[in-house]
Amino acid sequence: MKEVVCHTIPPVYDSNSRVLILGTIPSPKSREAGFYYGHPQNRFWRVLAAVFQQPVPDTVPEKQNFLLQNRVALWDVLAQCQIEGAADASIAGAVANDISIILKAAPIQKIYTTGATAEKLYRRLVYPVTGVDCIRLPSTSPANCAVRFEQLVEAYSVICTGL
Repeated sequence: MKEVVCHTIPPVYDSNSRVLILGTIPSPKSREAGFYYGHPQNRFWRVLAAVFQQPVPDTVPEKQNFLLQNRVALWDVLAQCQIEGAADASIAGAVANDISIILKAAPIQKIYTTGATAEKLYRRLVYPVTGVDCIRLPSTSPANCAVRFEQLVEAYSVICTGL
């Protein structure tokens, strides 16, 4: 059964942010944790830690500091949608976040999306407004088990070129 989900987690960015990573919308586990990529099996934080050769941040403040210290902004493409659980394929009634808030506040060099659905929704809902293209990275979701951890680290290493 689909439920209407409204995004309640604020974006992470500051005037030093150089790259913006966008997911689709927080999963039930992320909403429960109150922060991005909150599912314990999601590899996002481990992948970024490997890319930046730093310890994996654990708490929300550690994750926020980790992002800002590495000049990474983080948010989601959607402000609201109807979704069944965490299944991006079930998304309907999508409403985009106003990404221009971050683009006006920080000199973002590159925008990356985490997965095919985030990319598709970005291109349909955000790109026509901002005119800023995005680059798709593989999803770090546990559902994307076909992509090994080492492959994710290699793919995500491209974000360092935008810093």
